[in-house]
Amino acid sequence: MSTPERGAAERPASQRGGFRPEIEGLRAVAVLLVAVYHIWFGRVSGGVDVFLFLTGFLITGSLVRSVERDGRIAPFAFWSRLLRRLTPAVGVVLAAVLAMAYLWLPRSRWPDVIAQVYASALYHENWALAAAAVDYLAREGAPSPVQHFWSLSIQGQFYLLWPLLLGAVLLVAGRDRMRRASLAVIGAVLAASLAYSVWITAVDQPWAYFDTGARLWEPALGGVLALVVHRITPPVPVRWALGWGGLAALVLCGVLLPVSTLFPGYAALLPTLAAAAVIVAGGGGGRAGVHRVLAWRPLTALGGLSYALYLWHWPVLVVYLQLTGRSLATPLGGAAVLALSLGLAWVTAKAVEGGAESLSRRVSRPWLPVWSAAMAVLVIAPSLVVGSQWSDRLAEERRERAERVIEPVDYPGAALVTHPELATVLPDLPVVPDPLDAQDDLSDHHLQGCHVDLKATEPKVCWAGPEDAEYTIAMVGASRTAHWYPALEEVALRHGWRLVSFTKSGCQFSAEVPYTQGRVFTECQEWDARAMEELERLRPDAVFTSSTRASAAGEVVLPGFPVRWRELDAMGIDVIGVRDLPRHSYAGAECVADNPDDPAGACSDPVGYSHAERHPAAVLAERGRLPANVSLVDLTGHVCPGGRCDAVVGNILVYWDHSHMTATYARTLVPALEEALVEATGQGNATANS
Repeated sequence: MSTPERGAAERPASQRGGFRPEIEGLRAVAVLLVAVYHIWFGRVSGGVDVFLFLTGFLITGSLVRSVERDGRIAPFAFWSRLLRRLTPAVGVVLAAVLAMAYLWLPRSRWPDVIAQVYASALYHENWALAAAAVDYLAREGAPSPVQHFWSLSIQGQFYLLWPLLLGAVLLVAGRDRMRRASLAVIGAVLAASLAYSVWITAVDQPWAYFDTGARLWEPALGGVLALVVHRITPPVPVRWALGWGGLAALVLCGVLLPVSTLFPGYAALLPTLAAAAVIVAGGGGGRAGVHRVLAWRPLTALGGLSYALYLWHWPVLVVYLQLTGRSLATPLGGAAVLALSLGLAWVTAKAVEGGAESLSRRVSRPWLPVWSAAMAVLVIAPSLVVGSQWSDRLAEERRERAERVIEPVDYPGAALVTHPELATVLPDLPVVPDPLDAQDDLSDHHLQGCHVDLKATEPKVCWAGPEDAEYTIAMVGASRTAHWYPALEEVALRHGWRLVSFTKSGCQFSAEVPYTQGRVFTECQEWDARAMEELERLRPDAVFTSSTRASAAGEVVLPGFPVRWRELDAMGIDVIGVRDLPRHSYAGAECVADNPDDPAGACSDPVGYSHAERHPAAVLAERGRLPANVSLVDLTGHVCPGGRCDAVVGNILVYWDHSHMTATYARTLVPALEEALVEATGQGNATANS
């Protein structure tokens, strides 16, 4: 994903100046790759890297030439031009996204859309997505209709930084040495950012993908080329090879490389160097040179629409996928998405951008910066105001729901499984928690920070229950262990047990080497080692953890689970292995929000979607392959009664996403979990207070 900079191809990075249609054609190819890969393949093409490269190439050339021509940079005039060119289309698209969300997206997605519209309007969407990328619980969320604004945010930050950087170079080096000094400084930025990008991509690729520092080398590479391209004059055969080779590498980048999981890092050199090769080829290469294609009038016309097309294609695609229930577009549906996006882009370019430019021409030059800033505020403000009022209204509705008294007889949840007679008197009431609030329906374990994120390496140990308890149980594992906490805490308090808990997103309590995003999950390794150290220090009576791992590929006992259990056995610690609950093919809150009249019919999977026919850990136990300290607990039937995993049981939403229970439903599992734990621990009911 990327945001192509608009209206700069007429300012090449040569000292001579002049229009270079092959750059406009290159932008057209890049935006087509972005759109086509998104629409039909659900992949990332590398087009973002081309646009970031071109941004640095065009802007650096423009700023340095202004110094050589006028002796100054004039940053306010520079920012004024950018505001006039970029913000009108942004304002229209963001306002349209809010309208689309209200009309066609489920209520459960409204808060996230509003928050991301804010982040996009204020040019920090990349950081919002970086935070979500390392938040395991946010990863399963549906794509935001404005998540493609992340590259616009990086470009906005670049536009703010670059005139200041080159202005500082001008102050130190002076006008006569501006080009040489700029080359040295930008080269240093390129080297430092690329080195950081390679490192952070290897360490934390999801974060690196949106990190400005990890992306800054791409426009810096364009800036370096802008300063030297006029000196590069290869012969015609070399230009021909560079042009066609660069274009081929760019087109094939998304096929050859898993861009979304490998970039930025060194792998992003492929599309950026490919774009550089095309620019170096320029108008050379003879009659068969690549410029003959890139300068083709329909392609250059599309290049003029590339900014608006980029802005429109993603929200149109997201709404199409939502309305059709598909994960990828059909050939005909994708063609319709692309055609509609092109139509909206043409209208936006002609009416919105053209209209803003026409109005700006009537403003006298001294007032242009003020006019540009005022216009930017006027076009962006409606989305911010509407989003703020909408967000306030949603917050008020949330407060009203929180104050509503919930009667257990109306919302039995899992009690409906053990007392089916309740179904005969079950009233038809709104689901609790409301799908709009479901993602925030978390236990104290999460709210107090006892569940740490993907980047953490230290367990956050939390306690509940009396300090002088005769029995202590520890909950350790990943997020799908943590979602049992509300029920486990209640059982522990009823029996006067001490409960200690520490969990980590995406990190199984297992001895094997963990992987995430194609790399060794070193943060999990470190956390697991420290978790074992904590358990050795605390010496609880038992550890409550997952005994299996379920997924659409099947349910298994990870090889590292029994290894950990034997290590605990050597410490004299029992293990209570709870069977992993089935995963869903649907996101609970979103599905219910989409189907409020018939959630039972639309939002249901068979247990076998992710569960084995027989409990895999129980099979190992029957074969004598589990240590004697392990007791197994299986409450699948209380979550998926009758072999079906419904989104709603007893008027309570079971899962808020594809695989995590709501805290509200978990609390209705207290009786079932209590019975299982009393049997597993042998602690009986003597100390129970209820």
